Amino acid sequence: MKIGHYQLETEPGNYDHNLVRLIEGLREADRQKNDILSFPESFLTGYFSDSKKARKHSFSIKSPEVIALLEKTAEFEAMFIVGFNEFRDGCLYNSALVAEHGNLKGVYSKAFPCHDYFTPGRDFPIFERNGIKFGVVICADGGHIEPSRILALKGASIIFSPHYNYINKENLINHFQKVRSDHIARATENGIWFVRGNSVTKGYDTGLEMDGVGYGDSYILDPFGEMMARSQRHTEGLISATINLDFPSAGTRSKKSFIELGGILQKAIDQ
Repeated sequence: MKIGHYQLETEPGNYDHNLVRLIEGLREADRQKNDILSFPESFLTGYFSDSKKARKHSFSIKSPEVIALLEKTAEFEAMFIVGFNEFRDGCLYNSALVAEHGNLKGVYSKAFPCHDYFTPGRDFPIFERNGIKFGVVICADGGHIEPSRILALKGASIIFSPHYNYINKENLINHFQKVRSDHIARATENGIWFVRGNSVTKGYDTGLEMDGVGYGDSYILDPFGEMMARSQRHTEGLISATINLDFPSAGTRSKKSFIELGGILQKAIDQ
């Protein structure tokens, strides 16, 4: 199976422009014969520091925006994951939808959102392509053990982690190192392939309204934490890797720790 991520820049609040860029990415993914492709966190809508702007640039999964997205991507072979601000039951979620051949396969909502105007997601769906199970976590979720562990316990061999990293200069190096370490840990502790898919920002981010650096650094890790593909920083483009799914280790450490230590962990929580 060939998996990938299209690292590119979001134009905050400009759905039509972002949809055109998504279609460009799918066209290139098909040319390179990718089976599954991810796009950045919040890519269709942009990411916003202000809750009013976030709500303004949001939509539901039954909206005209999603209908148009599915219609215009039905011709492509790659299954894809793309982020957006989802409006659902009066609440706002940082979500990513999964689609294939014009059909919506489901939605994952970020469990650890970075803005308090988002409602945290608490469902961890499993998706499937050609018999291979995969899951999605979003950005900060990958810094926590539980979301990836839940997906591994449910049988995921691949976890896609869309990001939207726009970091102030003072914290840039620490963020870079911490994220890399988190993702290697998630891959090795669960025995899964891990796709860190970031965005890039060229200049000032009008959605987050701050001075920062959107540096990119997308990569694909194997179940031993080795990097199989990596993007250039500050550059748009598609990365991909043909992966070996014969690894027998997917989820085994998480399953063993759950069986052996689950009761102890519950007692610790109860205390």
